[in-house]
Amino acid sequence: MDRASRRGPHGRADGRRDRLLRAIALFKFCKAALLGTVALGALELLRPAVAERAHAWLSALALHSERARLEELLARLAGVSPAQLAELGVGSFLYAALFAVEGVGLWLGRRWAEYVTVVTTLSLVPFEIHHLLRHPRPAGASALLLNLAVAAVLVQRLRRRGSSA
Repeated sequence: MDRASRRGPHGRADGRRDRLLRAIALFKFCKAALLGTVALGALELLRPAVAERAHAWLSALALHSERARLEELLARLAGVSPAQLAELGVGSFLYAALFAVEGVGLWLGRRWAEYVTVVTTLSLVPFEIHHLLRHPRPAGASALLLNLAVAAVLVQRLRRRGSSA
């Protein structure tokens, strides 16, 4: 799509829409970076020396802060098998790649990226709601609302473009 086709009714580029699309792209890049970090961390924990060091750090932290929550986290980590860590690492890398592709496509203003982002975002909403109902937390509610807002903005853009084509 060339610059001329992105111009508004008065011949000037619609910078607000482009900025909004770029903001969503940056959000996707942040999610990709976070998931990439999770993936690397999960795969690093497969190395026994790293896992022992992480366990020691968490144990030391438990002495200085909320002991019950950290002990629960340690118990969960101790029960995670190497196969589960590998699955978490690979799954996180795959999602990070998807978010990175969405981000690049949105940054470049590609219509296909808007469709992909709407579909992937809305397909995860039922899981987010289920998790939020089981573990109600402000961060989970905020993440759900932000994802719904992203999907709503993109659906509105796609409808507007479809009606003007």
